[in-house]
Amino acid sequence: MYDIAIIGGGPAGTSAAIFTSKAGQKTVLFDHDKGLTKKAWIENHYGAPEIGGPDLIETGHKQAEKLGTQLVKAQVTNVTKEGDKFVLETEAGQYEAKYVIFATGIATDLAEKIGLKIKEGTEPRIPKVIDCDAQGKTNIDGIWACGTVAGVSVHTIITAGDGAKVAINLLSEIKGERHVDHDILK
Repeated sequence: MYDIAIIGGGPAGTSAAIFTSKAGQKTVLFDHDKGLTKKAWIENHYGAPEIGGPDLIETGHKQAEKLGTQLVKAQVTNVTKEGDKFVLETEAGQYEAKYVIFATGIATDLAEKIGLKIKEGTEPRIPKVIDCDAQGKTNIDGIWACGTVAGVSVHTIITAGDGAKVAINLLSEIKGERHVDHDILK
């Protein structure tokens, strides 16, 4: 069983995975390889003067895997709560986790299917988003949301930051104190 399952392998989900794995949480990241970032050319992402979306995704996945994330190339088709865990069904089999983070970009179908509250989106061409609080918590205890599906701007730099923020908030809840992740030069 995993500590944290993250649905969506774009900038938001992968950023969340980097933080949760680095904090020692057994993390699985699901990527169905159809996200919008795969079509992007990016010249406004801090630290990357210009980069194609596929390269940005690949770089993030490599970083997350280096820190311990298990990357699963599959689409999550259902999430059910069974006692104190969630069961995630995919085309590659079933997975179990204590917590789930939705980072599904513009896709809300799965969120709606499992009973997450949805609200009208405020970004152009984003009709619906998951209704979550500022921390990323949804109406289902143990399920969090980050990135565009949580109502933040679709820009990769913003969704990546939101994924980090939600991961830090979840890690803080797990630890019972504020989680801080700062590396320093040696």
